[in-house]
Amino acid sequence: MFESLSDKVQEAFRKLSGKGRLSETDVKTGLRDVRLALLEADVNYRVVKDFTDRVAERAIGEGVIRSLTPAQMVIKIVHEELISLLGEPAKLDLGGTPPVVLMLVGLQGSGKTTMAAKLAVHLRKLGHRPLLVAADTYRPAAIQQLETLGRAIDITVHSEGDRVAPPRICRNGVDRARREGYTAVLLDTAGRLQIDDTMMSELESIRELTSPRECLLVVDSMTGQEAVAVAEEFNKRIGVTGLLLTKVDGDARGGAALSARSVTGVPIKFMGSGEKPTDLEPFYPDRLASRILGMGDMLTLIERAEATFDQKQAADLERKMRSSAFTLEDFIEQLHAVKSMGPLNDLLEMIPGMSQVTKQLPSDATERGLKTTEAIISSMTIQERRAPRIINASRRRRIARGSGTSVQEVNNLLRQFEQMQQMMKQLQSGRGMRGLMPRLR
Repeated sequence: MFESLSDKVQEAFRKLSGKGRLSETDVKTGLRDVRLALLEADVNYRVVKDFTDRVAERAIGEGVIRSLTPAQMVIKIVHEELISLLGEPAKLDLGGTPPVVLMLVGLQGSGKTTMAAKLAVHLRKLGHRPLLVAADTYRPAAIQQLETLGRAIDITVHSEGDRVAPPRICRNGVDRARREGYTAVLLDTAGRLQIDDTMMSELESIRELTSPRECLLVVDSMTGQEAVAVAEEFNKRIGVTGLLLTKVDGDARGGAALSARSVTGVPIKFMGSGEKPTDLEPFYPDRLASRILGMGDMLTLIERAEATFDQKQAADLERKMRSSAFTLEDFIEQLHAVKSMGPLNDLLEMIPGMSQVTKQLPSDATERGLKTTEAIISSMTIQERRAPRIINASRRRRIARGSGTSVQEVNNLLRQFEQMQQMMKQLQSGRGMRGLMPRLR
């Protein structure tokens, strides 16, 4: 998400950075490019106008043009205004007497059921005992879908079939949670293909009967301009307390996120970034603003790594690297762990400055390279992985045939691994970086 917007905004700033001094015309031209980029990303027109007007007022009125680094000052102002546009970071309100009730609403197909399961997993990590309530009696197989997800993540689902009215199902679900000691209830309510009065009246009844602590609107990031009307209507009738973005890993232009947040004034709380129950990220406006401007997002990268790598395994890996006992077997284990963190291109773009490097490569270049490396190592015997020095010419030909690669690719991998081991030895020997750098004569 935001890839197209990010590309266009960064291009606009590259033009400004190429000028030593900026005139008022330069700033206005740059902001016109930013405005077009936002409109093409499907951001609401009112939101775009307010945003660019604020940036222009600050950029021209704060002496930016006369500063020593005018382009950087303009980028700083845009960064700050983007954060303001995206709102403050907000957590779920889980206070009050348990069970706390979270009500999920939205149009049909927005991803409510999957998001309910992801939130349940998140709440369990926080120490809660969640109960899922299947209250979508209209969409075919909606109840079965939630029950299947519940079994997969080992979380109980309360369902009463499709013949009971949804408000009654929700009330019974909350009563059951109270009796059986559940601390959180997630109501997966029904959606429609479009907003209608019957749907809204039903949601109002559910809200009145269950008194939810949070009423969370699930917004499909692919929706575009329609997200504004949807968010406004739900907020007016139901009183939305937070937004949940789904399908942000798809080919979305990102306008829904910026528009819905700005128009409703309601904070975005989470983003669903994949199909797995664990693919849920808290929403941090400052991090997203940095990613849009190509500044990276190291904090999210670190958090993903901490969630993926076991501390004991990390300590064992460090010990092996220090003692030069790191093998190809250890390497492929780390490769699998990195892959579980998400697409490699996405991870690289979180590193400041790397977004421009990855854009110059074919879209699947890094993933293809990982698969090739994995195939080669997987075609080795355990003995070969642990002692690569025994891999002679005939073994290399066998590995190449088994992995569907060439002997040259096998040779390259073994050479790179040997260089990595030599680097570890040099660092361990105490020479540090001096041992890795050629002497200047």
